[in-house]
Amino acid sequence: MRDPYQILGLTRSASADDIKKAYRKLAKEFHPDLKPGNAANEERFKEISAAYTLLSDADKRARFDRGEIDASGQERHHGFGGRSRANAGRSRAYSGAGDDSFFGGEDWFSDLFSGGRKRGGAAGGGTGGAGGSSRSRGSDINYSVSVPFVEAAQGTKRRISLSNGKSIDVAVPPGTEDQAKLRLKGQGLPGAGGFGAGDAIVEVHVEAHPFFTRQGSDIHVEVPITLNEAVLGATIRVPTVSGPVALKIQPGANTGSTLRLRGKGVLNQATKQPGDQYVKLKVVLPDPPDAELVKFMEEWSRTRSYDVRKKAGLE
Repeated sequence: MRDPYQILGLTRSASADDIKKAYRKLAKEFHPDLKPGNAANEERFKEISAAYTLLSDADKRARFDRGEIDASGQERHHGFGGRSRANAGRSRAYSGAGDDSFFGGEDWFSDLFSGGRKRGGAAGGGTGGAGGSSRSRGSDINYSVSVPFVEAAQGTKRRISLSNGKSIDVAVPPGTEDQAKLRLKGQGLPGAGGFGAGDAIVEVHVEAHPFFTRQGSDIHVEVPITLNEAVLGATIRVPTVSGPVALKIQPGANTGSTLRLRGKGVLNQATKQPGDQYVKLKVVLPDPPDAELVKFMEEWSRTRSYDVRKKAGLE
């Protein structure tokens, strides 16, 4: 992936607010819902979302700036003594735990120069003696993947490349939340002395959506309506994570009125039941103003004006 700062059109000194503003601006231009069927536009949006996911996380942004992870959020495999791990004789995937050991937590480099003895042990004794073997479970390896909001709600798959060169598809269950961790048994580093391999821990980063937000298993969205739809009532189409649906608006609807769509949220992994979607209405006047509407309101307000601020307790 390209440099996330370049993707969002930012410099490394950009503030968190700058990052959010840049993402929202680009998301409104490239979101797939605005240009359905445009493959290039969809790929561009994925790139923008992945960049935002990394830079909006303060910890990951700092690690990227320090060169600890790459633009896709994967751990960088740093060299050993100026050489690569492969040139040093063995490979190691960064576990994220801060240790500097290789396989199974054993310091094989130290053992090599101590005649096969473990630190603190005598040659020929215990599990690390000469002629013996170190026995320990393999280390876990951390990975991360970015998933668009709607795909995380519906469930999807992501392919990752393991430290041993294999690629596998990781199932992301429906309703997966941001920063959820998926454990892949036996896909970590190999164990020593016949012990099993560690696990692969995959952290899922759910990309922000231009208009959907999530609270628990419920989805919230603000939908604009016209003045005539608010006054007269109407049936409109609103987006959901499973596709657009028809929503009936009663006459006299107002900005702030909230309607519920049952079962249109995301799956709750604990209860296995879907949440709801809440649609908050926002009345929007014509832009530019309509001359006949202005004239009508001038006549109407002479005898029918009303004080909304006093009713709200603001006066």
